Amino acid sequence: MPGTPRVWGIHARPGNGLRWVLAVVPFLLLALVYGIASDLRHRDNPSDKLLPTPAQMVAAVDRMAFTEDARTGSYLMLRDTLASLRRLGIGLLAAAVVGLWLGLNMGLFPGFQALGGGFVTFVSMIPPLAVLPILFITLGVDELAKVALIFIGIAPVITRDILGTVRRLPREQVTKALTLGASELALAYRVVLPQVWPRLIEAVRLSLGAAWLFLIAAEAIAANEGLGYRIFLVRRYLAMDVILPYVLWITALGFGIDALLRLALRRFFPWYSPAEKP
Repeated sequence: MPGTPRVWGIHARPGNGLRWVLAVVPFLLLALVYGIASDLRHRDNPSDKLLPTPAQMVAAVDRMAFTEDARTGSYLMLRDTLASLRRLGIGLLAAAVVGLWLGLNMGLFPGFQALGGGFVTFVSMIPPLAVLPILFITLGVDELAKVALIFIGIAPVITRDILGTVRRLPREQVTKALTLGASELALAYRVVLPQVWPRLIEAVRLSLGAAWLFLIAAEAIAANEGLGYRIFLVRRYLAMDVILPYVLWITALGFGIDALLRLALRRFFPWYSPAEKP
């Protein structure tokens, strides 16, 4: 109809208010469907555990997050969150540092690429969860194996991402820097590295989902604290009133970390072209 704002067309440009409304609609529909399904199940069976009511989940959160555990004297949800974030942070940091160093040097120095390129590709093809039993056998069931799983799953991906970014840089920069007297190390760490930092943040952002997957899998098999550990511990009791809030909390943490990384990208690298962002 003439004069009607286009929302779905290929040339549509919804305003900010409409964007927020459209973004909220799927969440409202999901909550509505869940509420109706939960209500129907509890009408037939008031003790149903599969779809807990919002009140039951609120009570579970209060018990896990705001009530001191009688056995350990700690707040279980806080304890689990700190344990998981510690493992996730160490694993991601180690993968980012190694991936940046390898990708940068492999992208600039052909000899380095010849030495490590095939090995990085080989490691990237190994399903990380397949080596989890090997890690537990060789490294034990403590923190190191869990961090190692995140590292093995993420480092090759970041390495290949940084390698591609370095290769896409204009070769004229390399030629001009060397012509002006820059050493090869100065070229790598004073000319190329500053241009790679924002892509590293993007690579970490894109790896967050996989990192959480590896973390939850490791905690589910061998841990005594952590978000994944708690979910798989209470599943034997069909405690969906605990599992669902934990899943939502993990999702919220992922959104929060991603938001912080995007904020850092805008704050420290305002020159980074939006066209290069995923």
